[in-house]
Amino acid sequence: MKIATWNINGVNGRLALLLEWLEAAKPDVVCLQELKAAPARFPAAALSRAGYEAVWAGEKSWNGVAILARGALPIETRRALPGDPRDTEARYVEAAVDGVLIASLYVPNGNPVETRIDRKRRWISRFLKHAEGLIEYPAILAGDFNIIPTERDVYNPARWQGDALFLPEMRTAFTALLGQGWLDSLDVMQPTGERFTFWDYKRNAWQRNAGLRLDHILISPPISGALQAAEVDREMRGKTGASDHAPVWARLSLTKKDMSESSSCAGAARR
Repeated sequence: MKIATWNINGVNGRLALLLEWLEAAKPDVVCLQELKAAPARFPAAALSRAGYEAVWAGEKSWNGVAILARGALPIETRRALPGDPRDTEARYVEAAVDGVLIASLYVPNGNPVETRIDRKRRWISRFLKHAEGLIEYPAILAGDFNIIPTERDVYNPARWQGDALFLPEMRTAFTALLGQGWLDSLDVMQPTGERFTFWDYKRNAWQRNAGLRLDHILISPPISGALQAAEVDREMRGKTGASDHAPVWARLSLTKKDMSESSSCAGAARR
């Protein structure tokens, strides 16, 4: 299974780029964030023609998450993060695909800190609790976490002090997630060197390689030993009209036993 995550920053405006990348990269599963499209505006027909079926949670102009699967329909298990029925933002969707429970997530940014960090804290607290309940299953958490995990993951750590993406408490939350047993695929496969996934549109960040690592693929213990590779398709960031994020992908070599767990994963997630 080759699974990818991409904050597409407008799925309809960048549909041509998405289809180009799907044809070239051929991922089996794709988690998308920032669809910026109402549910009825999601381009399901175009993606189906390209060989991908999807589940999605859309929201006009903002947020939005989706899971695409090549040649299979994802079995939706959840379309909102549990724990707060008042939270109606489209930031979380979950589905079983070929025996693996997949979550596509878009964590709140948290800036400006003075007015929005509490909202991010509450969301992450709920997410940590939910993730802990998935740890025993073949599962993958993929998306834009809006957290820079370490100083290695930012071009200029001093510049980002005090930003909601790099606050010590946010990095501690990410460490707590890994402490549950989740494997950070890109960190494991690329323990040295630069592995940015986001370059702002401002201040020529792409041209200066002033990047951040915000997009992560985390793997649960039952399938973490199957990880073979993980990369950033950074060339997509350099395309005309590109998203400010690049796709991140991980490849796992799963056994037949792994692939037979779909119904149990779906049932467990619904409880």
